[in-house]
Amino acid sequence: MTVANATFLDHLMAQRAAYRYKLPSRPDAGRFIDQLMRLLFPVTQDCQSASQHVEETYHKLNEQLVCLFRPLMANLPDTPEAIAERFFEQLPAIYDNLLFDAHSIADNDPAAVGIEEVVAVYPGFYAIAVYRIAHELLQLKVPLLPRMLTEYAHGQTGIDIHPGAKIGRSFFIDHGTGVVIGETTTIGDNVKIYQGVTLGATHVAKSMAQKKRHPTIENNVVIYANATILGGNTVVGHDSVIGGNVWLTESVEAHSLVFHQHQTDIRLKSLESREPINFVI
Repeated sequence: MTVANATFLDHLMAQRAAYRYKLPSRPDAGRFIDQLMRLLFPVTQDCQSASQHVEETYHKLNEQLVCLFRPLMANLPDTPEAIAERFFEQLPAIYDNLLFDAHSIADNDPAAVGIEEVVAVYPGFYAIAVYRIAHELLQLKVPLLPRMLTEYAHGQTGIDIHPGAKIGRSFFIDHGTGVVIGETTTIGDNVKIYQGVTLGATHVAKSMAQKKRHPTIENNVVIYANATILGGNTVVGHDSVIGGNVWLTESVEAHSLVFHQHQTDIRLKSLESREPINFVI
């Protein structure tokens, strides 16, 4: 080993000691979330199906969660075992919320053939499920691991939901690719959003970290593809429809219809005159 390499390794050791957090393994975090999903929704089967060993799988998942907590022990509010117990006490409520989400997708998407398809293959449902699990861990004051879980789902689905967001029942993400939901977003019940929607902040200054930076979406709102809604003071009133490609930075009242107005020209050349015929849409 050269002197330069030895010096570099010493630098890495010193840097490791200076880290504020020690983190669990990202592959382990991903395995935990996927095994937990198979426990809750054993629709897809493998050679060692969780549905045939529910109690055994439940206890193994508890052990895995405790293991994920151990690197974070210095920053946890209680022992890993105590926090894991509290999380699993909340699992029935998480499961009930996910059933509402799954039924909302199955009932509103004409392409869905049933709950089985939704829970097995719909990226929107998967991202919502991981969010709800991660959000509960965040409520238990577990640092960083919740974000690791939602980023794992982000990588799997292209849907980025911060675990700090507050999302009500019967949430429906259709298609989902490119959806971004920021940390301080509040979403009510029966909300539907489509691909490319951003619920973001107008400012990204670090000084805004403890303030509400992202919008509030009230009950029964539909937000169509590629709409961007920004700002912590922006409220979309209940039962509103936000059209595709809308850029919104101010509040709208309940029962509003917001759409991006544009003009598309289609030109068709006449075979006789060779002059263009204009249509305005």
